[in-house]
Amino acid sequence: MPFKINISEKTGKTYKLELEAEGLVGKELHDKILGRDLLPDLEGYELEIRGTSDKSGFTSHENVPETGLKRILLSYGKAMRRRTRREGKKKISNPKPKGLRLKRTVRGKTISPEIVQINLNVLKQGIKPLSEVFPEQNREKETRPSDAELENRRSDVNLKETPPSDAEPK
Repeated sequence: MPFKINISEKTGKTYKLELEAEGLVGKELHDKILGRDLLPDLEGYELEIRGTSDKSGFTSHENVPETGLKRILLSYGKAMRRRTRREGKKKISNPKPKGLRLKRTVRGKTISPEIVQINLNVLKQGIKPLSEVFPEQNREKETRPSDAELENRRSDVNLKETPPSDAEPK
């Protein structure tokens, strides 16, 4: 099964990649890997594994050894973000109640075939910038037309759609 790999730069730009990388199986969180192990175009890059998630959406946790699922007691942070269901929709001045800890299911820190997504962080830049390695993801988003341009388009359409007044009213 191919991994969905997200490579993020320090600037905040993330490049997505989907490939079959058997060399990643057995690696752990915060391990460093070479870019050429993933793609030959990533020569010179040094990447760090920052996080993973499996096919069910469970994130990996650095305190859980092995590869399996385990329920651990967590406070707010990784793998626990939302308020509890029993708090409901009522407004609370503090969205993260102090001292709240809950049991959450997480996956072990070792990458296994059950892992679907791997997040990587660039530690050392390579020969080619990532924008050249992934040119199709480097396109700028289309700019939204201004309000004046939209109004001009609407008025042009209205002028074209008005039927001729040949018909006499009955």
